[in-house]
Amino acid sequence: MSVENQTEENQTVKHMASVKAAWDKAPEGPKKAAALKHYQAAEKAHEAENDEEAHNELKQASRALM
Repeated sequence: MSVENQTEENQTVKHMASVKAAWDKAPEGPKKAAALKHYQAAEKAHEAENDEEAHNELKQASRALM
């Protein structure tokens, strides 16, 4: 794995942790449910090593919590 890929991987992991922390603090309801769907999609994208898609899903999860 190149240094660039490791950096991108680290950014994805940090972004996922940040969104997960916000999700954990959010009250139950439709916004939290919508955010969970995006977070789970981000996890799948991350496992498939598609960091761009993972970041897009994490952004959508963050927006859903607002």
